[in-house]
Amino acid sequence: MTRETPPLVLASGSPRRRQVLEQLGIDFRVVPAPDGVETPWNGLESPPDFAERLALAKATTVSSSHPNAIVLAADTIVVLEGTVLEKPRDEAHAREMLTRLAGREHVVHTGAAVTETEGRTASGVESTGVRFRPLDADQIEAYVATGEPLDKAGAYGIQGYGAALVESVDGCYFNVMGFPVNRVLALLERIGWRYAFPGRLVRVRARA
Repeated sequence: MTRETPPLVLASGSPRRRQVLEQLGIDFRVVPAPDGVETPWNGLESPPDFAERLALAKATTVSSSHPNAIVLAADTIVVLEGTVLEKPRDEAHAREMLTRLAGREHVVHTGAAVTETEGRTASGVESTGVRFRPLDADQIEAYVATGEPLDKAGAYGIQGYGAALVESVDGCYFNVMGFPVNRVLALLERIGWRYAFPGRLVRVRARA
């Protein structure tokens, strides 16, 4: 980053989001949102609204303690027939989720939010359709045994062994990883920062 560019703070402990930011070559530091900011879905708001609200809450909470930084936050949820599938409680819950997802299409919504040192904030949602291959009980059991599903919404990670579960992706692949690159870069432009090669943010006039 250039000297006049504020530091970028990723308000997430997700290794997948760190991986994508590192791929873009942008310098950043990780400051996860504190416990209590992320709450379970209560069924009273739409899944996309829920994801965006949580992302915004994370960004603004971390921004309050890092006012001189650009703060980026995201929240990813998996939705099957209108029901949010959050992180599984245990292996049995992971098996149940994967059994429901097998051979069917679901939607991944990622809410993203950014804040800027002058108080500008922008947020939005990216949605991607994902279809799973048909899976039998032995395949599901073997995948759960890898341990990969236990800390991921919907009980799978497309960037790992979970790639073998997926038949097709309709939309942004990076969104399924929890970091919709195009959406995030558009939000940064709305608050006055544009991505420039090879891996930096440059100031531009913020969009209304």
